[in-house]
Amino acid sequence: MNGKRLGRLGLLLALCFAMLVPAGVYAADAAAPAATTDADTAAKLGLLLGDGNGVDAAYLAKSATRIQAAIISLRLQGRLTEATAYQGTGNFADAGSVGKSNQAVLAFLKAHPELGWNGTGGNTFMPLANISSQQLYKVLLEALGYRSGTDFDYAKTESYAAGKGLDQIAGAASITNAHIATALIEALAANASDGMPYMAMLQASGVLPASAALPGGERIRLHRDAKLGTLFADKAGRTLYFFTKDAPDPNSCTGDCLKSWPIYDGGEDLQIPATLNAADFGVLQRTDGTTQTTYKGWPLYYFAKDQKAGDTLGEAVGGVWFVAKQSYAAMLGTSATLGNYLTDAAGRTLYYFDKDTQGKSNCAGDCLANWPAYTASGSDLPTGVNAADWGTITRADGSKQSTFKGYPLYYFVKDVKHGDALGQNVGGVWFVVDPVKFAGTTAPVPKTYHIDIKNYSFGSGPLTVEAGSSIVFTNFDDMKHNAVAVNGAFALPLLAKGDSYTITLDKPGTYDYYCEPHKAFMTGQIIVK
Repeated sequence: MNGKRLGRLGLLLALCFAMLVPAGVYAADAAAPAATTDADTAAKLGLLLGDGNGVDAAYLAKSATRIQAAIISLRLQGRLTEATAYQGTGNFADAGSVGKSNQAVLAFLKAHPELGWNGTGGNTFMPLANISSQQLYKVLLEALGYRSGTDFDYAKTESYAAGKGLDQIAGAASITNAHIATALIEALAANASDGMPYMAMLQASGVLPASAALPGGERIRLHRDAKLGTLFADKAGRTLYFFTKDAPDPNSCTGDCLKSWPIYDGGEDLQIPATLNAADFGVLQRTDGTTQTTYKGWPLYYFAKDQKAGDTLGEAVGGVWFVAKQSYAAMLGTSATLGNYLTDAAGRTLYYFDKDTQGKSNCAGDCLANWPAYTASGSDLPTGVNAADWGTITRADGSKQSTFKGYPLYYFVKDVKHGDALGQNVGGVWFVVDPVKFAGTTAPVPKTYHIDIKNYSFGSGPLTVEAGSSIVFTNFDDMKHNAVAVNGAFALPLLAKGDSYTITLDKPGTYDYYCEPHKAFMTGQIIVK
């Protein structure tokens, strides 16, 4: 390889690194994090400097932009110095959204449309718009010596990159510093077009010191399966699994079970993508003296019948084995006493409240302090759990709560470790959720009552309802009416003819009310039992 090309490649990656420096209740695993993220590795190599707080979560979440990609492209072509010194006056209309040096770059790109950065239409460039994984992989492939239009078509950038070992951020419409960190570590581990390891090239060019080294141990990879979504695999691409019986006992797979489901032990040098959290990984000291890598408290396994990378033959075997993922909204636990039951992604037991009704939580105040509402962060469900049964309600305070078959889900504060189910049958109203058997609560379904406003009247006599019932006021008069409780419990807006308004009264008592425009003679009463 000639020295000129080597120098350009080194400068390219140095630019990638420089562009990453900004201008301006329940523990799943008690052990310390047992993994190192790609961001940690990049920072150790001096490739990520972070911002004022270093390479932290906020920094990694920041977006990469089109101007970054353009500058990387110019460096690739050896024209960045020329671009930053450009004195031309013509520019994109939105060039003022970036600093002066980058404005010169944009003016240079506008003057040289043959470079492929023609803007986004209407004389705009959108320099601060996010870039995609496809755009970044194009730049990195060219850094490795592969040329768009010659070695690969731009439309097939990501599939070509995957063949070179670059695939961990594929499919991202907009990428962050975390994505860039992982893509750069992928590139360091790849070979250039002439077969030379890229890491060695950068060391030879002086971009990285000779002492620099990538972790040599195991790695968690993110594999995208067409049916199951994004799942965990080892560095060779073999799928990893969770075992539902590990929820109450992480040593539940022993003997012949381990012959079919060998443990995964990532060792002390486990490397993970920067989009994963190192704190979610741990090490289980098994009763047989071996160690096993865990994710959110779930021990990780292989399936013996998976013969090649990407095989997922272990999914849903026996209804207790499922591919390991980051994005579960819920998982399953299995015990001899409770059978199958829903847990959160970290194996913490979920409950339903038998006094709830479909779509409505009746747990508030002290109840909610002991039974916190569960809100899922992921979206995937184990095979066999119907996605149509999963939903969300908005609580009275505006917060969200996940539901199963329309019924709210809760934690129990006394469950403190993976697999605890101390809330089962508490007070005879709190229970775990078997996703197959659960059909709803025994609480009576609230009734709906109607008050028809006719001839300047709310009807004859008081209306008696059950607590929690819906009461629908409908105005049939040409004149506008409303209903306002004497004690302030409710106040309807003025209803025109044909308008309706629904209230719900949860507290037993007597509610006297009146029509505000006709208070002197238009009154009513609701008795809530």
